[in-house]
Amino acid sequence: MQTSKKFIFLIVLFIISLGLNLWLGSVIFSKQTWINIWTDYTHLDPGIKHILTYRWYKAVTTIFTGAALALSGLFMQSIFRNPIAGPYVLGTSSAAGLGVAILILGSSISGFIPLSGISIAMAAIIGSVLSLLGIILLYQKLKSAVSLLLAGLMLGIFSGAIINILSYFTQADSLQKFVFWSMGNLGHQSLQHIVLMTLISLTIFIISIFYIKDLNGLLIGENYAKSIGINVHRVNLSIITMSGILIGITTAFVGPIAFVGLAVPHIARLFFKTHLHQILIPGVLIIGSILMLLCDTIAQVPGSHLSLPINSITALFGAPLVLYLILKK
Repeated sequence: MQTSKKFIFLIVLFIISLGLNLWLGSVIFSKQTWINIWTDYTHLDPGIKHILTYRWYKAVTTIFTGAALALSGLFMQSIFRNPIAGPYVLGTSSAAGLGVAILILGSSISGFIPLSGISIAMAAIIGSVLSLLGIILLYQKLKSAVSLLLAGLMLGIFSGAIINILSYFTQADSLQKFVFWSMGNLGHQSLQHIVLMTLISLTIFIISIFYIKDLNGLLIGENYAKSIGINVHRVNLSIITMSGILIGITTAFVGPIAFVGLAVPHIARLFFKTHLHQILIPGVLIIGSILMLLCDTIAQVPGSHLSLPINSITALFGAPLVLYLILKK
């Protein structure tokens, strides 16, 4: 199948996935209601309008979350040239989680730290930004992708240790809030949060287009990249910064989402049968969005009031693929 036809297929699949995500949920729209949504929206029942608005907000959040995680994963696998590198290898997500843990668990210990959706998002953003600044400073000193990878892993372990200590001293209700946050939540986002997440993600998506040639050069190796005039240090620094921003913003608003960033770049390579970034970048954006929409639809358990953790559903998709790649290679 030609590349253009593959993209057309993905776009059609994206539209179907979006339609299913809007249609299915705890309330499944009837055929007549679905027709009225498109033909007579102004006379719809207010309850249906409220449900549809909520689902649209969640669908937009889901689309940009999947796209951002997928692109970040592609970035990390490209600059580290490691097939199991994911968007969380730099420790940015762990630091964001540490920021939220300090807020939620700290409020239980101190008793006076205010809790709200905005304060939780700000705590995650502060944690991710501080870790990103630390990673950038480390890279300026180390100038080695492998050393930076190890530093990111150590940052994740350190953050996890602090979270465990805080968890030990906290009350059960605050600990439960943190556990629920760590499971991921694509719903209940305000319009302001969605607009901010969308604008930041779109900006990174557009900027990434200008790094296609550099990323293709890095595929062969740093020495080759330098020989054709690529400033490897500058490119790596830019890619790390963009990846850190994408992870920070998604973790802040929806929590840590597992396996999407790790699995989607591999799905794109298998589907397109190429390593060229002019194809992979738009490919992972679409496939990441489709995968998140399908996972979210499954997590809603259509027709039921139950809602499964989105992290569990993405792991069910991602873990078998990673295992397949390990067995194959």
